[in-house]
Amino acid sequence: MSAKVDLSEVKGLKVIGIIPARYGSTRLPGKPLKMIAGKPMIEHVYRRAEQTTHLSAVFVATDDLRIKTAVEAFGGKAVMTS
Repeated sequence: MSAKVDLSEVKGLKVIGIIPARYGSTRLPGKPLKMIAGKPMIEHVYRRAEQTTHLSAVFVATDDLRIKTAVEAFGGKAVMTS
């Protein structure tokens, strides 16, 4: 059984959202960059994560420069992983 925590009661708590994004998926290669309604899928995911009130920041963690470039192009934050 897991206990629920009310984050609004924890003052000064910083929670960072990390969105993992790989280009080399076996089922759908390039999935994070597939266009949906004129925007790459990763932008839709990033924008939804930004809307939550529980996150102090959102980052995309990727091992692909194309994804990092796409995230930065729409003003998002991305970090390269190995």
